[in-house]
Amino acid sequence: MNISPDIFREYDIRGVADTDLTDDAAELIGKSFGTWLAERRVRKIVLGGDVRLSTERIRAAAARGVTSTGIDVVDIGVVTTPMLYWSLYHLNLEGAIMVTGSHNPPDMNGLKLVYGPGSAEPEKPFAKAALWGGEIQEIRTIAERGRFAANADGTGAGGTVSREDITDAYVSMLLSKISLGGGASHKPKVVCDSGNGTAGGTICRFLSGLGCECVSLYGTPDGRFPNHHPDPQDRENLAALIGKVRETGSDAGFAFDGDADRLGVVDERGEVIFSDRLTALYWAEILEKHPGAEAIIEPKCTMALPEEIERLGGRVVWWKSGHSLIKAKMKEIGALFAGELSGHMFFADEYYGFDDSFYAAARLLRIMTRSGKKLSQLMEPIPLYPSTEEARVACPDSEKFAVIGRIREKALKEYEGFSLDGVRIVYPGGWGLVRASNTQPVITTRCEGRDRESLAFIMGDVKKRILAEGLPDFDWTF
Repeated sequence: MNISPDIFREYDIRGVADTDLTDDAAELIGKSFGTWLAERRVRKIVLGGDVRLSTERIRAAAARGVTSTGIDVVDIGVVTTPMLYWSLYHLNLEGAIMVTGSHNPPDMNGLKLVYGPGSAEPEKPFAKAALWGGEIQEIRTIAERGRFAANADGTGAGGTVSREDITDAYVSMLLSKISLGGGASHKPKVVCDSGNGTAGGTICRFLSGLGCECVSLYGTPDGRFPNHHPDPQDRENLAALIGKVRETGSDAGFAFDGDADRLGVVDERGEVIFSDRLTALYWAEILEKHPGAEAIIEPKCTMALPEEIERLGGRVVWWKSGHSLIKAKMKEIGALFAGELSGHMFFADEYYGFDDSFYAAARLLRIMTRSGKKLSQLMEPIPLYPSTEEARVACPDSEKFAVIGRIREKALKEYEGFSLDGVRIVYPGGWGLVRASNTQPVITTRCEGRDRESLAFIMGDVKKRILAEGLPDFDWTF
C-alpha cells in the first residue's frame, strides 16, 4: 500500500491523523517497526499514547501491526511521553511506541519509536532512546518494501497484548529521586496548567507528594484542547497561567505541552521565564558539583547562557537544535545536562537523561526552596537581553533547506557566524538565527540584541534576507 514519505520526519513519524495516519498506515508502521525490532531479537515492547481523539485508534492499529510480527505488546494506556520512556527501565524492555502529536494542532498525530538494547540500568543515562534521522528512514524503507517479519500476515501465532498501569510506580520513582529544601515550614504553592493534555492526571499528585500546594488549571484530559493550544513556549497560551499565579499568590507556575515532555515556567510575579535563561539557573546548581563540565547549547538560545556558563566555569559546546540530536550528543560526550529553548530539559546528573517536564519542575522547586529566594530573585543576575520569540515562517518541506542554504551563503559573506544548524549570524550588537524546522513545513527565526537599537537593526536585516527568498511576510512577538 502507499504511505506518505513526508510523515517520516527527523525525530518521529507525524502527519494529519485522518489522512496520513489511517488505520492501514498505522498498522503498516507497526509491522515495519516490529520487523526492525525482530531483526534485533526484541520480543516485547511498551505501547502508550496521549489524549488526542485519534490516539486510541492509531494505538490499536499500531498494536495490530506489531503483534503480527510475533512481538508482544504491553499497553500502558494514556501516559506522558516521559512515563513511556521510563517504562522501559521499569519493565526492563527494549522497545516502545508512543502515539502523540505533542504540541501540534489537534488534527495532527504521530508515533515516537523507542529502542534500547540490553537490560535496563536505572542509573545509566541514555540507555533507551527514540529513533531519529536515518533510523526513522529505515522504518520507512521497510514499509515501502512490504517485506515483514514472520507472522506479519496475521495467519500465524502473533504476539499478545496485555495491559499495565505504571502511574503509581512512576510517581514513586520521581519522589525517590528528589526532595525539597526549606523544611516542613515552607510549602511552595504552584499552579500547573496541563492544557487538557496528559500531565493533568499526575502532576499535582506528584507535586503534592513532594510537599507542594498544587493548583490545577485545565487538568481534565480533552483531546480537543478547548481552552488553549498545549504549547508552553507560545506566550499566548500562558495567559491563564499568568493570571492564576497572580490571583493565588503562588510561588511559580508550570505549563506542559500535550505529552508533557516540555516545560514552561512563570515566576511569582507572572513573568514568563523562557527556557534558555532557565537553563542557566540549572547550570549554576550542576556546575557547583561538577566544575568544568561541558555544556551543550543550541543556536536558538540567548547569548546570556554561554556567558553565564563560562562565568560559572563550564565549557560551552554548541550543537544542533532538536531533542533527539541533543540527547545523542549528550551520550557521545557524557554531558550532565542540556536544555532547549523549546522547553525540553535533559538531566543526566541525577536522572535518566530523557526529557521529563515533571522532574524539571521539581529540580527548579528544589533550587528555590534550598536557596530561600523567590524565583524572580534567582533569575535576576542572569541578563535579560532584548529579544524576539521564535517566529515560524511557512515554507514547504521540499524547499526549506535550500532556502536556508542560500540565506547562509549570503549572510556569512558579510558577517561572522556559524552554520551548525541553519545559520546564526553574529552582529556587533547581537545575533539572528534562521533555520529549517525538523518537525514542520516552516523556517524559524529568532533575534537578540544587547540593546533595543541593536535588536531593531538585526531584525530588519534578518527579515530582509527571509523576504528576499519569496517567503511570506511575518512579525515577531516579544
